[in-house]
Amino acid sequence: MARPSHPSNLELQALSVLWHEGPSTVAAVHETLPDKKDRAYTTVLSVMQSLERKNLVRRARVGRAHVYEAAYSQEVIVQRATQNFLTNAFGGRLGEALLAILSAGTLTPEEKTNIERELQRHKTMAAKKTAKKVAKKAAKKAVKKVAKKAPAKKAAKKAAKKAPAKKAAKKAVKKVAKSAKKAAKKAVKKTVAKKAAKKAPAKKAAKKAAKKAPAKKAAKKAAKKAAKKK
Repeated sequence: MARPSHPSNLELQALSVLWHEGPSTVAAVHETLPDKKDRAYTTVLSVMQSLERKNLVRRARVGRAHVYEAAYSQEVIVQRATQNFLTNAFGGRLGEALLAILSAGTLTPEEKTNIERELQRHKTMAAKKTAKKVAKKAAKKAVKKVAKKAPAKKAAKKAAKKAPAKKAAKKAVKKVAKSAKKAAKKAVKKTVAKKAAKKAPAKKAAKKAAKKAPAKKAAKKAAKKAAKKK
């Protein structure tokens, strides 16, 4: 639905009759206008025709009479008019506007109840908005904390991934060291064995010579004895 045109003050009065009394004829509107001013029937007819041109009312023929019905709800039309009134007359200060409106007349018990209910609704909405803002701020802080922790978490993950490789490297180094140590031991043993093998023949010859020495001495002694006897 297209945005409705802005009605004049008198047109608003005519619409208020249709909102509260329902579909009405020009004569009914003429008799029920809120300001109670003395106006000609033709003036009100012109007002209703203007509202029809602005598509703010719909006209239907019932018998010989023409009945007018509001095309938009009071909330839709009054919201714009109220905003304009609040801006133009009070500079947008709602509290001042409310006080001025309340001082213009006396509220019925039902009206007071409705106003109290509306104020309570506004309080609840304000509390919800505040709670949402607080929750939004808390969520932002939590996101920032998580963002700060993320690099450290990534570094920890990388370190965790590298740890097994580091352990494996250490194990490999130990294995190589052990293998090298074993190889060194084997090399030392082989060297000792070679040296021992080289010394073995000389040692055997020495032993043989040692065994032969007493026999040689005895032969010398025997030769000396035989010479003396002669």
